[in-house]
Amino acid sequence: MNTPSFTIAAVERDTGLSKDVLRMWERRYGFPVPERDAHGERVYPAAQVERLRVIKRLMDQGHRPGKLIATPVEELSLLAPRRSRPTLAEGHAVDSAGQDELLTLIRQHDANGFVHALQQRLARQGLQRFVQDIVAPLTQQVGDAWEDGRFEVFEEHLFTELTKRVLRQAIAALPQGSGSPRVLLTSVPDEQHMLGLLMVEALLALEGAECIPLGTQMPLLEISRAATAHRADIVALSFSVAFPSRQLPKLLEQLRDALSANTELWVGGSGVSRLVPPAGVRRFSSLEQGVEALAAWRSAHAGQPMGRSTST
Repeated sequence: MNTPSFTIAAVERDTGLSKDVLRMWERRYGFPVPERDAHGERVYPAAQVERLRVIKRLMDQGHRPGKLIATPVEELSLLAPRRSRPTLAEGHAVDSAGQDELLTLIRQHDANGFVHALQQRLARQGLQRFVQDIVAPLTQQVGDAWEDGRFEVFEEHLFTELTKRVLRQAIAALPQGSGSPRVLLTSVPDEQHMLGLLMVEALLALEGAECIPLGTQMPLLEISRAATAHRADIVALSFSVAFPSRQLPKLLEQLRDALSANTELWVGGSGVSRLVPPAGVRRFSSLEQGVEALAAWRSAHAGQPMGRSTST
């Protein structure tokens, strides 16, 4: 069987390491060691791509690339600190058997069975409990399984895409929001994870907020322009644990400065669990806190006309 190899453009997309960085490392450190295709272009064996992916993840945690590249591949995994497993909020039951069943369906690559099982749980529990008690903890379990090597990358993607499909269908079936507050939901460049945004959208839409989903990886200036165009009261961002934490403070300060003073900036997700938020930024460590903040926002703005402009 032929060993798969990948072009430099594919490696850049897969690992998050730019072509310039890959070439520089090749010259400076002697790794990676690409082969050449029939046209003389660089191609990278799968084993090297996997090692580059691990190196990039460790760099995002603060390790220096020169040391990582010199470290034997079998020792790289020892450098990655295991995340503490978050606990559910008080009052939320853990359906271990049900979660194991769902995880098994993904491992068996039974897409139809997984979607059907999700839809059954949604029908039984309602959207709020489905998001909080099923999707949120299951997402954490899938992330842990991928990190521990019990899930393949394609299996994690299958779970994500199928769960997004079920959530979008549920959100589309909800009545239109009241228009207050208007919440713009998106993520910044280099943050491509969507599932957290959909969970937040589902819970806020259930509470009657008008949600404006923009998808992922929006440039900061475009987020500011969209907030003005939609007269957003709140901009809500989601960050996964894969996002480089050292970039967060400066990035959020820049976005806060670009937004109208009347537009609140909320951030949540596992990627901001340890963040000390800059001034004017609200951090939430759970989905429930976001719902509580929505109620507090309405209380603080009671009596104000709906549809106010946030432009300055």
